[in-house]
Amino acid sequence: MTQSAYPSFPLTIHAHWRETAASKGFDILKRIRDRYHLLLACRACGATHVSKLFVLMNNQPLCPHCIELRWQADAKAAGLQWAGRDPESRHHGFYIADCSHRLRRQFELVKRAAEGICDLRCELCHSRKEQEEAAARGWELIGPDPDGDPNYRLYRHLECGHSQRVARANMQTERFGCGGCGENWPAAPSHLYAMQFKLLNGALLVKLGFSRNPDSRLRHQLMKDHSVDAQILKTVRMASGQLALQTEKRLHARLKDAFPDSIAPPDLYSGSINVRSEIYFAEVTREILRMLDGIASDSAA
Repeated sequence: MTQSAYPSFPLTIHAHWRETAASKGFDILKRIRDRYHLLLACRACGATHVSKLFVLMNNQPLCPHCIELRWQADAKAAGLQWAGRDPESRHHGFYIADCSHRLRRQFELVKRAAEGICDLRCELCHSRKEQEEAAARGWELIGPDPDGDPNYRLYRHLECGHSQRVARANMQTERFGCGGCGENWPAAPSHLYAMQFKLLNGALLVKLGFSRNPDSRLRHQLMKDHSVDAQILKTVRMASGQLALQTEKRLHARLKDAFPDSIAPPDLYSGSINVRSEIYFAEVTREILRMLDGIASDSAA
């Protein structure tokens, strides 16, 4: 808006106001609207904007034109084209990506991308890429992980119609199998297990999990310190790895809901057991064994 477009408000502009404005990078052009507002000219870019007198005297006014120039510079450095502010959010702007799609992003996120701290991606192009990855391996991308894990997606096997969660990294490398018709862990028989660990620090812990071979899992994967007293308390055979995984997740949800204070902190066992979660204090051992007994009874029925 040009200076002449602002209606003047003919009152005195005091010298100390001008001195304060100059110290903060602005010149006072005139008083406008009412006795509380000033028209300031930015000494950095020459553009004008309206500021309250209180803001000028007690804070550092920010030139909206300089701010937008910084947003535009960040966009260019991040490989985007500036497309304007989002009128519905003071924290967001619109950008055009190299693929020509229009993106809505936070200014701070674009700034981080411009500094090389993070990457920006187009959701439409990324989704299409994931769909093509799945199709090339005989699967259809259905959507995001129903359990909310950002590393997983829900896919459907085009050959047999079976749907399952698969980590995107595994889809890219084909390090997985179909739980409906495959030959590896999702379709192969598996076991739920309860394991007990007595650490050298005196802590007595229990782990609930699943594995095709619980003994191998304990001896060759979980044990960091083989001087720890560890044993398998119980195993329950499951028809498939996929069923074992689903059942394990359901049991953990029940335990965490009923015994939230029994979840052992990772710092307690990280030096001895090669996992970062799903370890409990021994007080829930009886409940875990009871749940496994129930599953074994249901399977035998």
